[in-house]
Amino acid sequence: MSRARKALTGVAAAILSLSAANAEEACGLCSTAVVLNSDLASCFLENYEQFAKEDRPAIAVDLSICGSRGIVEALPTPDSAILEPETQFMISRTQLDCLKKKLEEPGLVLDPSAKIELDGCE
Repeated sequence: MSRARKALTGVAAAILSLSAANAEEACGLCSTAVVLNSDLASCFLENYEQFAKEDRPAIAVDLSICGSRGIVEALPTPDSAILEPETQFMISRTQLDCLKKKLEEPGLVLDPSAKIELDGCE
């Protein structure tokens, strides 16, 4: 292999490793916050290990498999601002771990739903 080709290969490898590191830091598709209720939060925690096994900088979380556990939620009053829980979202590996920690915090109120901020996760 010529010197120029070796140098080009080295530069390409360096760019790829930098872009992989930057993908973790700046995931353009990743959510900055997610809205969950207690059922979806429990489902996330139960399936956390599966999500954590993903070998990607951005992880697609699909909680639509969880379904409701037969709880009928009360109808909102006209002036209430209840957020619709999300069953599918993209988060970075750092956000995945951060969301797990936030959902395990004692006293967290998730019903009828709660917005969990992820943009401060590091």
